[in-house]
Amino acid sequence: MAYRAEYIWIDGTEPTAEVRSKTKVLADGDDPGIWGFDGSSTNQATGDNSDVVLEPVFQCPDPIRGGDNILVLCETLLTADMSPHPTNTRAGARAAMDQYGSQEPWFGLEQEYTMLDPATGWPAGFPAGGFPAPQGPYYCGVGAVKIRGRDLVEQHTTWCIEAGLAISGTNAEVMPGQWEFQIGPVDTVTVGDHLWMARYLLYRAGELSGLEISIEAKPMKGDWNGAGMHTNFSTNAMRENYDAVETAAQALGAAGKPEEHLAGYGVGIEERLTGEHETQRFDQFSYGVSDRGASVRIPWQVARDGKGYIEDRRPNANADPYVVAALLTNTCCAALA
Repeated sequence: MAYRAEYIWIDGTEPTAEVRSKTKVLADGDDPGIWGFDGSSTNQATGDNSDVVLEPVFQCPDPIRGGDNILVLCETLLTADMSPHPTNTRAGARAAMDQYGSQEPWFGLEQEYTMLDPATGWPAGFPAGGFPAPQGPYYCGVGAVKIRGRDLVEQHTTWCIEAGLAISGTNAEVMPGQWEFQIGPVDTVTVGDHLWMARYLLYRAGELSGLEISIEAKPMKGDWNGAGMHTNFSTNAMRENYDAVETAAQALGAAGKPEEHLAGYGVGIEERLTGEHETQRFDQFSYGVSDRGASVRIPWQVARDGKGYIEDRRPNANADPYVVAALLTNTCCAALA
C-alpha cells in the first residue's frame, strides 16, 4: 500500500521566512530520501540555477491524513556540494548543540499568534473596522464574548499530540483572537524542529477553520499587546545552582550581546518592545525576578528554589526558533563554560 510523505521546509521569504510543503507518494517499505524543489519560486535560487536539495532531518506521523502517512521536516542544501543553503538556519542550531551539548541546554518556547478574519484582515473577535472592549478580560478567558477560535486551538493541539510533538500547553492571550501554545522542554535543535512542525500544523488548522494565522509581532497598532515567543532556557548547571542562573542572565546583557540577539529575534522588534505592554524597551536591557517588564525574567519560584531557568521575553512571535535557540545556547553556555 502506498503512503504519502509531506516534505516541509523553511523558505527564503524576507523579512520573515515561511513554511512550504509538497507531497511525495512512496511505495510501502520505501523510506523518504533526499528530494528537491524550485528555489526560484521560494526566494532561495535564481531561475538559471534553480534546484535546491531537501534533506529529511525529522519525521513524525501525519495526524491530518492519518494511517501510515508522515510529515518530513527537511534542511535545505546547495546542489553544488550538499552544504547548507544560506537560508538553512537549522545548521547554526546544530553547530551550537555540537559545541555545547554537554551542558544539556533545554528550551521551552511560548509561541503567540493571532487569528485573522480573511474577509476583514482584523483579528477574530474584533468588529469589522472597529474595536472590542479594552484588553483585560481576554487573557485565559472563557465565554463567547471573550473568546474566538477555540475549535481551531483544540484541533491544532490534538494534531500536535498525535504527531508526537513536545507541546506542553495552550492559552488565550491578552488581545482578542490571540492565542499561544508552548513547545518544550527539549534541546537546541529539537525545539526548532518541533516548533516549525507545530507552525505547519497551525497553518493547516487555519485552512480548515477559514482563519488566517499571523505571527506578526504587532498585528494591531495602539494599546494592544504584541505577539512574542518568550523563550525559557536552562542548562544542567542552571537547574542545580542559582549563581549559574544569574550568570546566564548577565551574559545576555554583556557588551554587544543585546544588539546581536535582537538582530536575530524577529522583524518588528522596535514596534513590540516599547517599554509598555509587559516589555522592556528594545534599546535597554534589564533582568529581574518576577519582572515581566524586564528583558529577561527570572521566575519567582527559581529565586525561591535557588535553581531553574530564565525567560528571555524579547523574541518576537515571528522569530526563527533555530536562530533564537542558537543565540541563547552560544551566549549563555559560553559564559557558563
